[in-house]
Amino acid sequence: MNTANMEKPPILLVDDMPANLHVLVSVLKADYRIKTATCGKMALELAKRADRPELILLDVMMPDMNGIEVLHHLRECPETRDIPVIFVSADSSEQSQLEGLELGADDYLNKPVVPAVLKIRVRNLLQRKRSEQERNEAYRILAETQRRLAEEVAEAAKYLRSLLPKPIRQGPVHVDWLFLPSTELGGDSFGYHWLDNDHFAIYLLDVSGHGVGSSLLSVTVLDVLRSEALPNTDFRNPSQVLKGLNMAFAADLHDDKFFTIWYGVIRKSTRQLAYAGGGHPPALLFNGARIDETSLVRLESQGTLIGITPDAQFETLRLQLKPAAKIFLFSDGVFEIGQQGGEIWELEDFVKYICNVPADTAVMDSLLSHIQTMQGSGQLADDFSMMEIDWLYPEEVK
Repeated sequence: MNTANMEKPPILLVDDMPANLHVLVSVLKADYRIKTATCGKMALELAKRADRPELILLDVMMPDMNGIEVLHHLRECPETRDIPVIFVSADSSEQSQLEGLELGADDYLNKPVVPAVLKIRVRNLLQRKRSEQERNEAYRILAETQRRLAEEVAEAAKYLRSLLPKPIRQGPVHVDWLFLPSTELGGDSFGYHWLDNDHFAIYLLDVSGHGVGSSLLSVTVLDVLRSEALPNTDFRNPSQVLKGLNMAFAADLHDDKFFTIWYGVIRKSTRQLAYAGGGHPPALLFNGARIDETSLVRLESQGTLIGITPDAQFETLRLQLKPAAKIFLFSDGVFEIGQQGGEIWELEDFVKYICNVPADTAVMDSLLSHIQTMQGSGQLADDFSMMEIDWLYPEEVK
């Protein structure tokens, strides 16, 4: 088999006059693998074979089935609809050329053909077609890559959600939460668990940036907190926890990513809350049974971002919880909201909204609905992460 000949592009020449075919073959045979057909039926059969041509030169005026009818069949068949076709006709009128192109031909040549013009037209059309095929293939690969990436992101988001703890609705501490991920993988995560029979830890963190890297770091920190895996750290002491995290997760060792965190511990026997924060929004404490009857206490995050300053110091703050208390812990995704008018809904707007939620209303659900309405979309630009912690005096536990 002639390998060099196999590398030539295959083309099909269609004309009912052998003399015309001879002229076309003599001009093109040096550069192309050529098949010929002397009628429309034969042309369609050759065009539909597995080794179909990359281009067809088609005579317009033929008996039985003319070139226009052949083109119509080619364009209707899925296997041949994209093959470029050049009409070759003895009719050189402008009207004839316009009709041929409007019917779907890619080019139009007049008989007798000029060899140099024929070569250029065939070469240019094949190059244009191959460029189009390469572009379409690149688009297909890109679309497939995006589809797979979207599936992987959705699977990762599903996995991250599976790591979040179940709500607690029995005992001295009740915890509920609401988490709505953004369009991208984010860095929010949170958790809570009993450190021992007397101490209950609550925490929420937000890693800088979005994407797989931020999510992986967030999951890693979450696992460290849940497993209490920091060396020489008393997890009942929030400042020690933040100091340990700051040493373990230096940004220059984790792709320059840092995170904010709020970490608190409720001691059941003394009804005392100890807490510390690193660059995180303040938690909100309503130290009483009802939001609308209780003054707000902001549990400020006094420390710096985690991972930025190696020798950063963190302070543990303490306060007494009343017989009934409610704490809201959240990330900045619940208040840094771009409204439809262009204004930004900020922390003070968020706090004001929380303080004015009607009694016996599901606060987090109401807040999310309000934010989505302001933004004009159900999908948020950043993760919505929020926890509602209710401390119940032991004698009032149901």
